[in-house]
Amino acid sequence: MRYAYAITAAMLAGGATATMVLQSPVGAQVAQNAPGTIAASAPRPGAPLSFADLAAKLQPAVVNISTTSRVPVAQGNGNPFAGTPFGDLFGQFGQRGDPDNGGRPATREATSLGSGFIISADGYVVTNNHVISGGPAARGATAPTVDSITVTLPDRKEYKARLVGRDVVSDLALLKIEAKGLPFVTFGDSTATRVGDWVVAIGNPFGLGGTVTAGIVSALHRNIGLGGAYDRYIQTDASINQGNSGGPMFDLQGNVIGINTAIFSPTGGNVGIGFAIPAEQARPVIEALKGGGKIKRGYLGVGIQPMTEDIAAGLGLPKDSGEIVARVEPGEAAARAGIRQGDVIVKVNNKIVTPDNTLSYIVANTPVGSRVPIELIREGKRQTLTAVVGERPPEDQLAAAAGGDDDDDATPGGPGQGAQSTRDSIGLGLQALTPEIGRQLGVPATVRGLVVSSVDGSSDAASEGIQRGDVIVSINQRPTLTVADATGAINAAKAAGRGTVLLFVQRGAGAPRYIGVKIGAK
Repeated sequence: MRYAYAITAAMLAGGATATMVLQSPVGAQVAQNAPGTIAASAPRPGAPLSFADLAAKLQPAVVNISTTSRVPVAQGNGNPFAGTPFGDLFGQFGQRGDPDNGGRPATREATSLGSGFIISADGYVVTNNHVISGGPAARGATAPTVDSITVTLPDRKEYKARLVGRDVVSDLALLKIEAKGLPFVTFGDSTATRVGDWVVAIGNPFGLGGTVTAGIVSALHRNIGLGGAYDRYIQTDASINQGNSGGPMFDLQGNVIGINTAIFSPTGGNVGIGFAIPAEQARPVIEALKGGGKIKRGYLGVGIQPMTEDIAAGLGLPKDSGEIVARVEPGEAAARAGIRQGDVIVKVNNKIVTPDNTLSYIVANTPVGSRVPIELIREGKRQTLTAVVGERPPEDQLAAAAGGDDDDDATPGGPGQGAQSTRDSIGLGLQALTPEIGRQLGVPATVRGLVVSSVDGSSDAASEGIQRGDVIVSINQRPTLTVADATGAINAAKAAGRGTVLLFVQRGAGAPRYIGVKIGAK
């Protein structure tokens, strides 16, 4: 997945935008896309409607956005004299800093290009946060700092922009330029958009300047693997390329229904798969940023996994319905409501949890403090609990709480006794988890379960990524403190006619997760 951005001086950055409805008094300047200002005409039979009038009316409100920043020079790379008598001399630069700069690390100026659009006559401009953020930093390097943001109108007038506010989660930012009487556009209703509708995208691909492309809505509610509460996009085949980020997607009435943000491309160019943030998500964020308010999102305090086919099979439930709770944060809304690890949440506030309407999306868009019913499945039985929605913490705090994986698959000790049955059935040799082994594996002291001592390379468990040193906490939500516990859980699944068991796996100090493993017959 690539953001739709353009780059100069090897700087990666991009842009996306949003607009909002602004009420104007009688006699005031009106939006470029105000009702009645765009003439509609019927297409010739069998031919599409011309976009010429629409483009001429809307293009004045779409702008180019450029940034300048200082980027650290790569440390220890790019020495053309490496391995020569001059290697030591030139190798000092970039490793220990530039001696002509007081020993400070060498930097260079980089620029990035993206798009945006004006949402008010007095100069508020919407774009993507990633367009004006300075781009990602290399591992171990300091993130580049944006020194200036320039907004260029179609008539080539340039304005220095002030950052009013940004929201990393939704990838939106609001800028302000000091000007009056500017052309502007407004949001439309993206909830009324249907697959197959015509759309027009306007932006700044590859820094070429204002460019108009057209296509149709290819899909709605598209999850593109970015995760989080706002991974829900409009997909289009309108041509979107690097530099289109932050540009608006219009319907045929001239309403902004999306903000072009990302493309799927193995080559970096357009292949007919672009993604836009729906206006229904962008508008409240932009309104909050404009008012100087804090963006508040709902939060339950659970770590969740989608109901994949193997997890669903292990629980004997239909796939793609609900999400399973892998972790419950102490003291948060879910814990106070009585939600437990292993529960499958199928409905929140009477809204069904599906891959298109995820739990994260539903909860994040629920007002903080709301009392909502939560329907879940626990041990095969449905029940409903009531939770008071909390406030979502900052994203860096959430990332730190989630932890990471330990890639070390070395396991002290050998296979446990009596584990032949588990090796035959699921391809895993298991042994008891002692405090000493737990310390060597780096798992939390509170974890109880069985250590994977061997993995059959031809088993489904191996293909699912289970490694030596992983700890099996439970099988089919039954605690596994002994090998006999594991064998009993597997046998119970066989007796119930299930071909898959659900393992709850802890790896190092990371967050535990569910993995469905097929039962083999040997």
